[in-house]
Amino acid sequence: MKAWEVRETTGLDGLVLNPDRAEPKPGQGQIVVQIRAAALNYRDQGVIKGAYGYTKFPVIPLSDGAGAVVAIGPGVTQFKVGDRVASTFFQRWTGGHIPADASKNSLGGMIDGVLAEYALLNETGAVHTPGHLSFEEAATLPCAALTAWNALVTTGQIKAGDTVAILGTGGVACFGLQFAKMHGAFVFHTSSSDEKLERVGSMGADALINYKTTPDWDKEILKQTEGAGVDHILEVGGAGTLEKSMNAVRQGGSIYVIGALAGPGSINPRAINRKSICLQGIHVGSREMFADMNRAIALHGLKPAIDQVFGFDDVKAAYAHQQDAKHFGKTVIAI
Repeated sequence: MKAWEVRETTGLDGLVLNPDRAEPKPGQGQIVVQIRAAALNYRDQGVIKGAYGYTKFPVIPLSDGAGAVVAIGPGVTQFKVGDRVASTFFQRWTGGHIPADASKNSLGGMIDGVLAEYALLNETGAVHTPGHLSFEEAATLPCAALTAWNALVTTGQIKAGDTVAILGTGGVACFGLQFAKMHGAFVFHTSSSDEKLERVGSMGADALINYKTTPDWDKEILKQTEGAGVDHILEVGGAGTLEKSMNAVRQGGSIYVIGALAGPGSINPRAINRKSICLQGIHVGSREMFADMNRAIALHGLKPAIDQVFGFDDVKAAYAHQQDAKHFGKTVIAI
């Protein structure tokens, strides 16, 4: 089979297409999936640069894939040949608290991922996909969608009437907006692009803030909430934006720390104590959460925001497109 491999941590130069890699065979409790589409996450940029010490090279990158089951191993009971499935980011986090060895079972990191014509998955490392989604759409769900769902729904227990602030317009942010509106929340959405703000506005965002023209976006949120602040903040900036998020969140509110896209910054812990802020790290989610999310996606007919779909031979162009940070929602590769 054809498979892309990260052979060296030299960025795109270390990403190589292997035209003759052996096709996987399923063992006990395993399935083989013909991958039809895969989606990029910012984590995948770190893998090609060697940012994660647990990665062993060469490795097939990407955690997020969707396709059809073409072979099942002994003992498999949850899938049959022909089932449409998506991979799970963690192959062995089925439910409950995140296990200590979760990263050792993460696709495209410690173990081979899905940027290939076929992928070998644990039976516990795949889920059935919502029937109304294409393979390209289903491929966007395993990391970005589940991260947003875990933050706002599983952990945050969001409810109608809550207020939410969402930073940026990447995959997690767009799914966060969709899930927040699904639950009847009021959403503040920030971006550096008026064009992107128009797009999230068309998706249901209630208050739009350009953080370039309004750098004190936290004060703007406080102004629009009459000083109260918001109940939830989907924080993808990290240390570079966390101080503003702590200012914009309400007393006793929650900030879900997901990424570090804004770079370094300083954090004053006094605000966490003074405002009784719940500062919660979110690391994707479990298979059980994924199944819950898919039921909601199917019920509401939710469609993911896809910026662009690249061909299997244009993988490096897909990576470069994401690196430019001009995309809206998800970058997908059709296989």
